[in-house]
Amino acid sequence: MSEPNTSKNPEYVHFVAPVDATPVAEIDAIKVDDRKSNLWLDAWRDMRGRPMFWISSAIIVLVVLVSLFPTLFTSIDPRACTLALSNSGPTEGHPLGFNKQGCDIYSRIIYGTSTSVSVGITVILLTFVVGVIAGGLAGFFGGWVDTVLSRLGDIFFSIPYILAAVVVMSVLSAHRNVLTIALAIGAFAWPVTARILRAEIFRVKNSDFVMASEALGLSRFKTLVRHVLPNSIAPVIVVTTLSLSSAIVAEAVLSFLGVGLPPGQFISWGNDISAAQSDLRTAPQTLIYPSIALSVTVLGFIMLGEVVRDALDPKARARR
Repeated sequence: MSEPNTSKNPEYVHFVAPVDATPVAEIDAIKVDDRKSNLWLDAWRDMRGRPMFWISSAIIVLVVLVSLFPTLFTSIDPRACTLALSNSGPTEGHPLGFNKQGCDIYSRIIYGTSTSVSVGITVILLTFVVGVIAGGLAGFFGGWVDTVLSRLGDIFFSIPYILAAVVVMSVLSAHRNVLTIALAIGAFAWPVTARILRAEIFRVKNSDFVMASEALGLSRFKTLVRHVLPNSIAPVIVVTTLSLSSAIVAEAVLSFLGVGLPPGQFISWGNDISAAQSDLRTAPQTLIYPSIALSVTVLGFIMLGEVVRDALDPKARARR
């Protein structure tokens, strides 16, 4: 230990430890996590620790596999019907029984999955593309661009998309197919996505990195595409995930109302539910099983949307 220092104030004695005996570097060292971190990595780490994420993912993976490879789950032709088996109960090889026409219910549920998933994916692709373009341009450039696109969105937003889809499908009754019904739903559903993205861009575009990008000579459009959109897209992804379930329900509703896909050409859960409503008392299985398939599929996408929304929100992660 060094000699006491009493040169300034003899009443107080100070002792200074030798430098080599004081681990200054270890005391002042800051522990830095070596793991990379950003919004998406933090969201993934949060989601993979939640059982709801794995349950919803399992449901969605199963639905996708059934829609892509229906022959892996059944070898029965869904259009092979025998009237003698009308509304019969389960038998060997037919676990869910038969509908009014004598068709296998299980087989029709399996093959109807691809129709519902195809409509849902087409709708969200349309709403995502149109919504991102309209919301991105309106929010970033503002002025007359924002005025025109916002008023256009308000016009479409004021029309219930189910009602609009009923009118469109009634007018185009001779051309009812997956693409037509997807366009009828998606053409009136994109304003929701545009509004959410527009509001998020209003928040992000005043950030320092946007100003730095423009100061470095990057054009406003490139700044929007490279910097603003990637930092504003998280809420849109959440809405898109939830919209997929809404699109599947919308297709079933239109088919149930008789303005959806033609029953003779397409196998659809909505068509089967519509055909089974008159036999609810005598043969409830013809309505219950397609309804369960629709409900489970929609529930899977809703659960995934909820998990993604919480994972992309740092405040929600902090509250748990």
